[in-house]
Parts: sequence; structure tokens; C-alpha cells
Amino acid sequence: MTVAAGSRKLKVGLMLPQTEGVRGPGVRGWSQITEMATLGEDIGLDSLWLVDHLMYQLQGEEKPRGVWEVWSLLSALAATTQRVELGTLVLAMGWRNPALLAKMADTVEEISQGRLILGVGSGYHKREFDAYGFPFGHKVSRFEEAIQILCGLLREGAVDFEGTYHRARECELRPRGPRANGPPILIGTNAGSTRMQRLTARHADIFNVYYDNTRNRVDGFKKVLAELLEACRHEGREPTSLEKTATVLLADSTADPWWDRLPTNSYAGEGPLIPLTGQPADIAEELNQYQIAGASQVQICLEPTNCQTIEALAPVLEALDEISV
Repeated sequence: MTVAAGSRKLKVGLMLPQTEGVRGPGVRGWSQITEMATLGEDIGLDSLWLVDHLMYQLQGEEKPRGVWEVWSLLSALAATTQRVELGTLVLAMGWRNPALLAKMADTVEEISQGRLILGVGSGYHKREFDAYGFPFGHKVSRFEEAIQILCGLLREGAVDFEGTYHRARECELRPRGPRANGPPILIGTNAGSTRMQRLTARHADIFNVYYDNTRNRVDGFKKVLAELLEACRHEGREPTSLEKTATVLLADSTADPWWDRLPTNSYAGEGPLIPLTGQPADIAEELNQYQIAGASQVQICLEPTNCQTIEALAPVLEALDEISV
């Protein structure tokens, strides 16, 4: 028995490629991106996700990699997909005026007919902040002000805010998209980031942690989740009211093992970074462990990402659906 997409216990999303030399050749033209998005819908994925980078330079690399701009791609996907949720993992809040971002988000909400998940964070890659002229200092303080403006506009439709870094005076969000309180807001945080975790507990609908912070292991997810639950207690929030998600690295047999070439201090967490591999049933069982640990969704970073490897996810979803019955 196969469970219809959107009704399985653990939703499964896919990161689409935007960056040169990441997840295979990485960056592709629009025709290839939309082909992969359509295929993702066809095989039963629940969501599609995009990163937010302007340029990206891994530790030890001589030159930065180019990246397609996220919001332009997201807007196009909102118009060309039909069913899947569309998410950002995650927007760097320091690059966009938060009041304008609320307007942009509700517009994509309208285009997609209510399928947006607005993932936001403070940003972290100093190389692109410097190159594009955005201030890198006081990132979390800037985020703390920006998220108040964003939440006020999307959830209440109006805000009046004056801060050190941001202001929105007598600002209203009109017209509104299909959901009265706007899209759900996801905040991405790292292990040990107490301040960001508390802001997540205070403002977010959904929490996300990336595989570089969990070392791509369920036990790593559980460790970060324990920190998040403590943040919820500190903020007086019922932890069950906050959805939890995790990004997982999954490698096809044709993948280039770039993770083996990274300096040992490239990622947070303990132990080596090992992608998930194996037979569909084995992969499905490992993904299901995230659901057992408390996740409502996993977002797959697929190495490499192309139509062949996306097609190969279909039996994984079928096996996961069998577990969900």
C-alpha cells in the first residue's frame, strides 16, 4: 500500500541544485531545474527546497562558486509546480529588508496558492556578505529585530517597529495571500546556538537543523533537539507546538565523495560526515528513525542531484510509505 504524498507520517523534501559544482555539476539552467521539480512532484515528494547564497566558497577552495538567486527561482517554481510545498533553507535575513520580505513572501503565497514555507536564518558565510556589501557584524541582533517585523506583518498584517538596525513604522501588509496568517515560518539553527534557539522557540512555526550539525546521524538530531526543547522551556512554549525538521545528506553510488576531502574542522559536530546510502528499504528505515525521534519532515540533499537520482528516490518513498501504514 502506498500512502498519498502529503499524508505520510514523515514528509520528505528535496533540495534542488543551484550552486556550481555542488550535488553533481550543481548549477543548471531553468529548463533543467523545472524538469527536476516536475519529476519530484510526479514521484510523490512532499516539498522542494532552495538555499540562499550569492556566492559560496568552501574551506580550502581557491575560488568561490556561483549560485542562482533563490527568490527568483522560488517565484518561478511557485507558478510552474502544482502540489508540492516550496521552502527556503534558509533565507539570510541580513540581505533583505524584513518588511519587504513579508510582502514578497505573501506574494509567492498567492502565486503558489498557499504552498510556501518561509525558512529564515541569520546567515553565516562571511565571504558573500563582504562581496555583496552586506554588514556581517551583529548578525543575531539584526535577525532578532527583523524577525519581529516579519512575524508582525505576516501573522497580524501590521507592525509599528523602531529598532537599532530595522524600522517599519505604521506598516501594513495588503493585499493578503490565501492564508490569513501567512506562510509558516521556519528558522534554521545550529547546535549550541542558544540565542538563536530561543528566538526559534519564541517566533518559529518550524525548526530545522542541517546535516553538518547532526553529522548526518539521528543521534545528532536528538542532541540538537534536546537543546531546542530547553529553549522552549526557557521561552514558556509547549514544545509540541513547534514542528521539527532535519536535512539529511543522501549519496547515490555515482556521487563524488567531496565529504572525504573536507578539512576536519569544516563542519560542526563530532565524528566524520557520512552520507546515507544503501538499498531503498534501508534508507527508508533510517529516515523513519528521524520521525520516531520527533521530526515531521526531512529534506534530502541528494548527491548528485539529477533526474536519474531523483527517479531512484521513488522506491525509497514507497518503502517509507509501507513503514507509515
